[in-house]
Amino acid sequence: MVIAYYLIIDIQTKVPKKVKETCQLNTEQFMGRNIFIVTPKNREKSDLKILYFHGGSYVAEATEQHWKFVEQIVNDTGATIIFPDYPLTPKYNYKDVFHMVVPLYKEIIDRIDTNHFVLMGDSAGAGLGLALEERIGEDNLTMPAKTILISPWLDVRLTNPAIDEMEENDKQLNKETLKLAGLAYAGEDGINSYLVNPIEGDLSKLKNITILTGTYDILNPDVHVLKEKAEKVGVPIEIKEYEQASHIWMIEKNSSEELIQQGYQQILNCLRSAFGTSIS
Repeated sequence: MVIAYYLIIDIQTKVPKKVKETCQLNTEQFMGRNIFIVTPKNREKSDLKILYFHGGSYVAEATEQHWKFVEQIVNDTGATIIFPDYPLTPKYNYKDVFHMVVPLYKEIIDRIDTNHFVLMGDSAGAGLGLALEERIGEDNLTMPAKTILISPWLDVRLTNPAIDEMEENDKQLNKETLKLAGLAYAGEDGINSYLVNPIEGDLSKLKNITILTGTYDILNPDVHVLKEKAEKVGVPIEIKEYEQASHIWMIEKNSSEELIQQGYQQILNCLRSAFGTSIS
């Protein structure tokens, strides 16, 4: 009975109390879902706007670690972070997600200065973000000025043979468990869709993408496949690869302190190099 109940509940993100203490938090409704708008409380806002998709294998809500990461970026850069509580499996699948995020994206770019607009995500959220960009490319919509993907999940089928070689070093992710989550997200007909596997999408309209990845992450091999595919259509992708770093290490704090700081500083460097003095 517990399992049956779980299958029908709608999992929603809960915001930790500390975030509300250190940041300004506004909650808006969009298509029946919460959209959290996080801005700095104790410093001046910058022009930077970040649309952030959290990870969690498309099945888990944002964790306290995700919120700490968002809080840190907001207070270090003065950015406004738009943090959607998008639909999760097993109640929903990728069609439900894109039914929400495509019109959300359109509304965002109608309301902000896209010259200071960043799309960012981690793990499944990074895969979602990349697939969204491929999807909006079909409509020739404005792309974000910068995209930062942290340990992206690019192919839920996990067929790359290099994954098996890397799995012994990955103490966080399990290939078979991930595949089950991927199947749930794909639903009945989406297992080969580029919206589920952005490694298969049209990369030709993408721009200014940086990927942070660790060599102790089973999702790492597909990052290199993506880079090769992008280069064939003339789109450079910058990869920042960290030896012995685990999956989303600077969020989960699951690698050495040095690696955590290096990864986080790289994100700040990406933002500063892209937007200069508009953030501090």
